[in-house]
Amino acid sequence: MVHRKGNVGMQIQIVCVGKLKEKYWVGAIEEYAKRLGAYARLDIRELQDEKTPDSMSPAEEDQVRAREGERILSALRPDAHIVALAIDGETWTSEQLAAHLERQAVYGGGSIAFVIGGSLGLSPAVLSRADKKLSFGRMTYPHQLMRVLLLEQIYRAFKINRGEPYHK
Repeated sequence: MVHRKGNVGMQIQIVCVGKLKEKYWVGAIEEYAKRLGAYARLDIRELQDEKTPDSMSPAEEDQVRAREGERILSALRPDAHIVALAIDGETWTSEQLAAHLERQAVYGGGSIAFVIGGSLGLSPAVLSRADKKLSFGRMTYPHQLMRVLLLEQIYRAFKINRGEPYHK
């Protein structure tokens, strides 16, 4: 078995609903993408979000989630280990995320996809396709900030796995 130092061969995909428009979010994403380049191949797929007027029925909200879910499922790599960000998912420490990434790099084929839904969350189809559901806590975050937090934690996980200073 060949162990690649730093898992540079690892493929990390971020599939997210909604486009980043504000320069400060784009700048933060670019910074973490640059840092992650030393450890993995990163592919960020921004998908169109559905319009969500304030007064939607539960059935209309389900339709929005379903349409966004179809886009998400079609964007995922078929061989990827899927981690859906969901408020009711497992909460991990940074070290647990690092261990999960290391297991995927060594035993899981080296391809992992993280999914961030739109303002109404993820469809049941996406959640059932996910191999893991991960929560960053019970609070709700803007999807732009969630993307930055996720990339920072992925970067931190690689630093932990390499034994490099950063995560203290």
